[in-house]
Amino acid sequence: MKSELIEQNLIIGLANNDSKAIETIYKQNFNMVQSLVLNNNGSYDDARDIFQESLITLYEKASQESFVLSCKISTYLYSVARRLWLKRLQQLGKYVNSMDNLEETVSLGDDIEIHQKRDHDYEIMERALNSMGEPCKSILEGFYVKKMDMQTLAQEFGYTNADNAKNQKYKCLIRLKKLFFTQYNIGE
Repeated sequence: MKSELIEQNLIIGLANNDSKAIETIYKQNFNMVQSLVLNNNGSYDDARDIFQESLITLYEKASQESFVLSCKISTYLYSVARRLWLKRLQQLGKYVNSMDNLEETVSLGDDIEIHQKRDHDYEIMERALNSMGEPCKSILEGFYVKKMDMQTLAQEFGYTNADNAKNQKYKCLIRLKKLFFTQYNIGE
């Protein structure tokens, strides 16, 4: 809920030409657009142009009273930037094979829907993980986020050997799945 409020404040700030809001949006999202462009036959200058055009698009939308951003700012900017970059590559005749697997016909609305669904699922997973308690939360974060091996987990959490740590991780994962799907199925 807190991140949604922050995002809403950034959109309001953008619509009101608040330099802090614009700077925050820029800092949080430029690298993502830059990676998209650089990894797909573009330059740093291309990335700056595409990001500026994407930000202008968001600004124009945010300036409309009826506009409601129903996804994260990063999702919106990425979708717009991706469309703009694909269009630019096609215009320049640089549409490369690595981009061929991207769906040309998917509308921006469809992209946003997919990202919204993914964001929603991540939020449910985060709530499920936070509701687990210790040591399960730390074990799963250690293994999946910090990429710790079983021997390290065993030492970290005081298990006698790697097999015991593996069994505990498995039990925690089953518990996390139950929590996730319980929250997912009731639509929270």
